[in-house]
Amino acid sequence: MTHRYLVRAGEAPGYSPANHTGTLNRRLIGAENVGAKHVEVVLGVIERNGGALPHAHPGIEQVCYLLEGSARAEVGGEAFEMQPGDACFFPADAMHVFTVTSEQPAKVLVIYSPPYAEANARTGGSGEKA
Repeated sequence: MTHRYLVRAGEAPGYSPANHTGTLNRRLIGAENVGAKHVEVVLGVIERNGGALPHAHPGIEQVCYLLEGSARAEVGGEAFEMQPGDACFFPADAMHVFTVTSEQPAKVLVIYSPPYAEANARTGGSGEKA
């Protein structure tokens, strides 16, 4: 049975985001799968030493909640080490960096508002890990 508002992470198509290395994202909540208009939720799996190169999202706020692994986040002149259960905020237009520091891949829940709606067609990626 298919549910209109239920998304299983393993069934969501993967994509490699622009300005990231060793990252595979799966959009859990978005316009195309559940009709969300004001929020987007993405599950990212990032390999050791991989992550987001310096970049910003014009007009888009971002929250990262670390589920597994450890990472270093940098934004607004601050740098901090993240452990599972930690969350960080990247303001709209703020240059930021996110790098996995654990031996094992990190899993991070990412929330964008308004939705970023990045896709392979936009990044030129193949849907595989970068």
